[in-house]
Formats: sequence, structure tokens, C-alpha cells
Amino acid sequence: MKQARTEKVFFLGIDGMDPDTTRRLVDEGKMPNVKALIDRGACRENLHMLGGVPTITPPMWTTLATGCSPNVHGITCYWNQSHERLDELVYAFNSDLCKAETLWETTAKEGLKTLVWHWPSASWPPKLDSDNLHVVDGTTPGCVNMGVCVVEAEKIITASKDIDNIKFKAKVAIDNGAGCVIHDVEHLDTHTQSLSEKSTAGTNMVNYEMSFSDGEGSFEEMQMDMYNSPLSAAHGWEIEVPEDAIEFVAGANKGLERRYGLILKNEEGKYGIVRVYRNKKSAEPLVELTPEDYLKFNIVDEYETDKGHKTGAGFWALMELEEDGSFVRLYVGPALDIYGDSHFQPKSLYTDVTNRFGYINSPTFTGGQYPDVTEKIILPTWKNFMDWQADCLNYLMAEGGYKVVFSHMHNIDAMGHQFWHWCEKRKRNEEINPEDYIGYVEKCYFDTDDYVGRFLHLLDEGWTILLFSDHGFMTTREEEPPVLGDPFGVNVPILQKLGYTVLKDQNETDSSKVEIDWSKTTAVAPRGNYIYINLKGKYDTGIVDPADKYDLEEQIISDLYNYRDPETGKRVVYLCMRNKEAELVGMSGPECGDIIYWINEGMNRGHGDSLPTFNGLNGTCVSPIFIAAGPGIKQGYTDRVIREMDVTPTAAALLGIRMPAQCEGAPVYQILED
Repeated sequence: MKQARTEKVFFLGIDGMDPDTTRRLVDEGKMPNVKALIDRGACRENLHMLGGVPTITPPMWTTLATGCSPNVHGITCYWNQSHERLDELVYAFNSDLCKAETLWETTAKEGLKTLVWHWPSASWPPKLDSDNLHVVDGTTPGCVNMGVCVVEAEKIITASKDIDNIKFKAKVAIDNGAGCVIHDVEHLDTHTQSLSEKSTAGTNMVNYEMSFSDGEGSFEEMQMDMYNSPLSAAHGWEIEVPEDAIEFVAGANKGLERRYGLILKNEEGKYGIVRVYRNKKSAEPLVELTPEDYLKFNIVDEYETDKGHKTGAGFWALMELEEDGSFVRLYVGPALDIYGDSHFQPKSLYTDVTNRFGYINSPTFTGGQYPDVTEKIILPTWKNFMDWQADCLNYLMAEGGYKVVFSHMHNIDAMGHQFWHWCEKRKRNEEINPEDYIGYVEKCYFDTDDYVGRFLHLLDEGWTILLFSDHGFMTTREEEPPVLGDPFGVNVPILQKLGYTVLKDQNETDSSKVEIDWSKTTAVAPRGNYIYINLKGKYDTGIVDPADKYDLEEQIISDLYNYRDPETGKRVVYLCMRNKEAELVGMSGPECGDIIYWINEGMNRGHGDSLPTFNGLNGTCVSPIFIAAGPGIKQGYTDRVIREMDVTPTAAALLGIRMPAQCEGAPVYQILED
């Protein structure tokens, strides 16, 4: 073992943290804890790290963990492409796809007790059975694999004197009053599984349907269940209920079961109390809410799921309540299995932290199209979750004997997908004020600063802190950008216009859904950044002779460079190359496409389809952030270009251990003490 510069390293990972936004807010005095970290440590003056490609969550967090590029570690998008068929995508949040040794495997083998807390893609399932390695896979449903612990989806419950029938609508964005009228809950038809649900369930997507809409843009109107109920005088209760109490029905179990709510008067004689019960004979309510105490966590309920009976915990919130009792609106967050220890190794970790700090209460990923949901639900529930995670990590670092801790927080990226879209004037919702949403993004950064501040004491306790992100998050141009590829699915407009992807006649019952005619299609653009040739002998659908592959690739590349945006006349594709040449940027080999491309600056979406050096509107950029402080770190700015693949070898140098076997990066010696 080499001479160690520090005994303990804390990897403080913040998904989507933009160095330009951070630098501005630090300079404005609004992120004092990050400033303190900068002042005590080392970084580039602009806080930038040179990101790898593609600049998206699974491959970049894996690069940060292994010190090598995607063509080496093998995780190349949110999904990997199936090697057998072009109409199958392989779920990429799976360590089995990682072909490289991770740093936490190295530290554990070197005898350093290591904790990995919610690190996307390469951490679960753990591939090393060692007493020195503890792993927690995800604590935020809707991201990575913890979604398997969700037992009930989030929902909005609306009860009004103007509603005549109980109605349930599964997975919709806007409550427009339509939906299934519930007469017999036993025969209610529930929704089919969506792509996002397949993601959180960790399943492949086969025979996928495509649309012309932008998958990135799907974050603009995230879906939730809607449950509408009439109001009536309370009746049939087996508990004592005031004569002037008003009742409503709150749906559960995807609308299949009912919970019962009461609207009660307060001491002022106005309707100011809402209680929800499992049934009309329950002695105690599930939750009691008031306008002053509108948000409650750790609300436990029982659910019947596809996997049997489950007990789940989540949050409830009172969004609106008329003082005359004529209207009430509730927001119910996702419920997590309280016995959901399946993604903790060892399982005793789950019991330990939940006994001390309460059940995991998931923040919400939906509702950004509603400003009141953003202010009253999204931001507060994320703050609650961040406080819970900080409590857990601080306790474990103090008491668990760990020498190395890898952590991940997803708030800025999740909020970027939710909010930055609404900061552009092209949006359809006239009630949205872009300036408000810029403020919401900044509030997210302020909460992140508080989160960072929870760990600054570690610098005085022998810990070295490495703060970094996988990528930044940028806003695009104000008009709708052209769509080529999509990390969340498959879109076809440009390749269809160029004649390479041919579609079947659109489904007459749903014109938004399309299917590829494989008998006429020579190339497709699934996922982000990649184009695949429909090669004969490789895929069952193949029609392109291998002898013609090179010429076809050259023609596609030429056509992409010549393609112009119909709105602006500008070139859409900034850079394009064949798989062999893409080795220059770490995106070659069997897990990457036959052709790799990047969208022109200003036409790309939040991150992923651009180069990591691009900038966007509102002072945003795609670059990730990097700051280091603590034992073994010099103080001051460095001119050294710090690459994402340099983080792992730098940490190895700090700890005095070998680098992971496939590591391609180099220690940033310029910031290390001699």
C-alpha cells in the first residue's frame, strides 16, 4: 500500500449540479456552505469538471466509480441496446452490465470498510461479497431500483360539491374531470405499465411503441393518479362524528379501495380540519391535516398489490380547503414498503436507520406543471428527504466504522427535469411564470447548500470530501428543438424524413403511437446519441447486407450533417462519427451504436445529447462540478483540467491504494498535498 494522504474519503455526489449556476449563487452569497468548501479546498475557479460522454446519469456515475469511459465499463445510456434485436432495450441501472472494477470493490478488497449509498447503475446488485462492503441501492423511487419498493403511486384527491360521482383516472397529468366513474370497485380497470414504470421495476422494454413527442419533454407534465369525489353529510360512521361533519372518499390501491375523509370545523367554527380514515369504524385517523399543519410524513397504510399485501409509508398534504367545506384537495405521495429492506446489504442497515430516523419518505417527481404543488409539495418533500439522508449518513459515518463512503443525491437533476422546461417562453401553459420556476431551481440549490453544510464538520474529523456531479443541466432555446433519438425511448422524425426509418400505417385508434416497418427500415435511432444499422445476420429484422454497411454509414453521416432545422435553417447535428472513430471519446465498442452523434448547441435537451462543454439559456451548462477539501488536499484554484475519469484515481491516491483494474484516468496531483 502506498503512503496515504488521508484515512477517510466521503464522496458527496449531487446529480445534475451545474457549476455555472453554483458559481453564480456562491458569488451572490447565497450558497455559504459550498463557498466554505471552496475556501478550504481545491477546484478550478469556474468549478468545472470536464464531463465524459454521453453526459447522462448511468454511464457517468459508472465512470465516476470506475475511472474509465463507457466503452470500457459497458453502461452507455439509461438503457443498453439488446445485441439480439433492435426492438429491445436493456435496463441499464444494473451492476451486471458493468464490466469494470469499481473503486468501492477496490477499497473493500484493500481492507477499508466501505458504504455505497444510492449510487446509480454500477452498485446494485453488489458484485462483491465482503464484510467490508455495505450497499444501499436507492432511496428515491422513480430513480434507480428503489422503485420496486413503491406500493402505491402518488395521487391528487379532489372532493367538491360540484362533483357528482366518484371518478378515478390513472396516470394523467391534468385533472380535467374525465375518467372512469366508479360504480363497482371490484371491476375497475387499472392502467397498463408505462416506460417509466418499467424503468423503476428494472425490466427491459421489448417491442416498444414510439411516438413523435420528446421523451425529455415528458417531464413537463409528469403523471399521477387522480381521484375525484362528491361531498356529502357524514353518515354511516361507527365512531362519534359531529352533526355538521362533511365526508368524502379518498381512493387507494389504484382506485380499487376506498379511504374515507371527514371535513370538520375548527374552534373558530370554520371548516379547517381534514381527517382521513381507513374505514368508517376506525378509531384513529390515518392522518389529520389543517391549513397550518398541511404536510405530514410517515403515514402508514395497508395496500393490496400485485405482489400481495404490503404495508407502506408516505406523506399526505392538504393543498386546498374552503372554509365553508365546499372544496378540498389533497396530495398523497408515493407509499414505500416499510419492510422494504431488499435493497440494503446487509439488511440490518435498513432496520438501523429507519428505527432511528423514521421510514423512507419518498419525495415526489411529479406535479411541476402545478405551481402550488411545486411550492407546497415538491420542494418541501425533497428537503425532508435530504435531511433524512443527511441524518442517516452522518450517523453511519460516526458510528459505522466506515473509511470510505459513496453517496448520491438526485434532487437537482430531478428538479431540473421538472422546472427548467417551464423557464422557457415556448411553454403552452399560460398560467406558468418562467421567473417563478427559475426561483424554484434556485431554491433547490439553496436546499442543496444546506445539505452540503450538514457534512462540513467532517473536515475537522479527518474526512476528505469530494463534491461532484455527473453532469450539469442546461435550458435550451425557446422554440421546440428538433428530436433525434431520445434517452427515454425511441423517436423517429429526422431519420424518417431522411428515409432510413420507415413506419407502418399509424394506429387508427391512437394516432400518437407508431411502429417501425422493419422490412423497409435500414437504420434507427434508439436511446440518446446512437444510430443502429438494421444489419442482416445480426438482427432478426435485418435487411442491410454487411457489405453495404460502410457506405450506408457514410451516407447517414453526410445526411445528418446536411440536415437543417426547418424553423431556423441551422444544422441540427454538431458532431457525428462511426463507432470505430468514437473510441476517441470513449463511446465505441459493442455497447454503443454504429454511428454516434451529438446535437448542436442550443438545439439539445437538458443534458445527454450534447457535448459536455455546451452552454444554455439562463446561465446554465452541461459540465459537471468538482470541489475537493480536507486532509491531503491543497487549498486554492488549479489550472488542471479535471476529467470525470480522474475522480476515482485521485481518491485512490488520497487513500494510498491501487486504482481499479480498468481505470483510465489519472490522479489530479496538482491538488494533492505532497
